[in-house]
Amino acid sequence: MDSQSRPDNPVSELPPLGDRLRQRRKVLKLTLKDVADQADFSVGFISQIERGITVPSLTSLVAVCRVLKVEVGTFLNSPKVATPFTRHDQRRAYALAGSVDSNVSYERLSASFPGSVLRSTVVHTPPGHRSEAMTHEGEEIFFILQGALTIEIDGEETVLEAGDSAHFLSGLTHLTWNHTGEPTIILHTCTMDVFGDAQSAETPEGAFAVTRADDRRSAAASPDKGTG
Repeated sequence: MDSQSRPDNPVSELPPLGDRLRQRRKVLKLTLKDVADQADFSVGFISQIERGITVPSLTSLVAVCRVLKVEVGTFLNSPKVATPFTRHDQRRAYALAGSVDSNVSYERLSASFPGSVLRSTVVHTPPGHRSEAMTHEGEEIFFILQGALTIEIDGEETVLEAGDSAHFLSGLTHLTWNHTGEPTIILHTCTMDVFGDAQSAETPEGAFAVTRADDRRSAAASPDKGTG
């Protein structure tokens, strides 16, 4: 799905993500090192998030929020999926900071209901974007819909192209990098509660979620029709 057809998220009136995280850290009287050590990141990475230089991934934001003792949903503008279905031309894209066209952005696919363990998104990764190295609980799958991605798992790099996938334990140190000059679109599924709504899950009708893939297949067949 290209950037022209994705409904964008409205401009948030909330303060920047980094400012809100810094404010919460100071309320708890934690230092940058405290947060970095407990979240298993570098002090520099936490500092860059707070200064708005770096935008964390969803999974990294969860790790930081755990240290700050606050639900990750507090910092997300993620739409809920309250029905079993999503439509490719109606899903609202959102980013953790800035425009969806210049930052990593997400389209939520998975519904939320008691007992659900899968969290799934379509991730739009701009050229050159490199994630931070991370480890966390659970497992995850990357499936490349369009473009290419370098993924490093436990120190071993592998290049994935459209149609390729990776499935691994999230406890292994991993990171991703869009090494190309074009946007990469990824179907990502994990068991970590990256939306922060597990405790408030409501049962959607049918307790399942289905998406239409026609548009994604056509996008993968036209690599020049990317998004950022």
